[in-house]
Amino acid sequence: MRRVAVTGIGIVSPLGNNAADVWQQARAGRSGIRRLQTPFAHHLHAAIAATVDCDEALATDTLQSRLRDRFSQLALYAARQAVAGARQPLDGADRARTGVFVGTGMGGTHTMDSGYQTLYGAQSDRINPFTILMGMHNAAAAWIGIEHGLRGPNLTYSTACSSSAVAIGEAWMRVACGQLEVAIAGGAEAPLSPGSMKAWEALRTVATVDADDASASCRPFAKNRSGMVLGEGAAMLVLEPWDRALARGARVFGEVLGYGVSNDASHITRPSVEGQAAAMRAALQSAGLQAQQVDAINAHGTGTLANDSCETAAIRAVFGAHADRVPISATKAMHGHLLGAAGAVECVLALLAMEHGVALPTMHLQQPDPDCDLDYVPNQARDGVAARVMLSNSFAFGGTNAVLALRGG
Repeated sequence: MRRVAVTGIGIVSPLGNNAADVWQQARAGRSGIRRLQTPFAHHLHAAIAATVDCDEALATDTLQSRLRDRFSQLALYAARQAVAGARQPLDGADRARTGVFVGTGMGGTHTMDSGYQTLYGAQSDRINPFTILMGMHNAAAAWIGIEHGLRGPNLTYSTACSSSAVAIGEAWMRVACGQLEVAIAGGAEAPLSPGSMKAWEALRTVATVDADDASASCRPFAKNRSGMVLGEGAAMLVLEPWDRALARGARVFGEVLGYGVSNDASHITRPSVEGQAAAMRAALQSAGLQAQQVDAINAHGTGTLANDSCETAAIRAVFGAHADRVPISATKAMHGHLLGAAGAVECVLALLAMEHGVALPTMHLQQPDPDCDLDYVPNQARDGVAARVMLSNSFAFGGTNAVLALRGG
């Protein structure tokens, strides 16, 4: 198995539209969660979300742009950044051995919601003729492949909230085993349509709005946590063999060491300690690591009652006494839950945290929960954390758990 370097990072998120801005916001503990000002906000019990502010950058009036749902636009935006930042990673590459791996939980939600409103709300038959092409889950990956002329595997993974961690892990395996020269891997999600947000509310997993500060509504691992806050965005990585990256003088942001995946096989929504622990152990085994070699963790940390206590127990089950010495960051408190794109965004933040020697804060953790008793870096970033190896956890409805093992650059 070859070492696999991360040589490009692209991100568009509630914390900013490039890696530098996202890092500054996360380091400062600023939240991208805000009250919604959309026309349908009055229909929501909790009219908050973590939104992306890049509409001007996405507003290109071409035939192709009119064929793309918002999630595809966000994915392309992030992929362009990643490729540009990797400094010509495709030059000299065999395009038949370059691949695209994208995770999304909900695909073209805006397009599908609009079609239903036309058909059932307006009682009209004038459905957008491109609805299927815009709404299909593999549209984002397809557009990335088309734009960059990548003729290798073009694969989309939809495993709910672990989708993009699975995409990165699957891409890593193909580069590591020699099947591919280069891969673009990550995730994209744009779930903030009226129908989607009402459906999530109906599931009773969405946080109540903090009366004093709406931006503090997501409180992972806190005793007074009430649920998750939906977010939108995309993050993409360029992966290539370590030796190739060094030979062409590329900047290396870090390394994907391994990847573990497991299935709860017990309940469609309820997480399990056994399933989460199995994914972490599989990631360690894949990377050839012992638990004591892990310096930090980016937690799944949704802010829901069930997940956070379960994840705490799973970390303890894997790390034993070492769990008390591992700083754990739950960044969804700031950028919200990007569902299928969450794993990719958090992978980016983990790589940046190691680069800067900082443990990112778990914000809004004023009330500790006795059932969540690990070091969650509460409310303020911690400098001087010499983390070389991190795990990034992604757990999902449906039971697919995915964990990435990462090393800093």
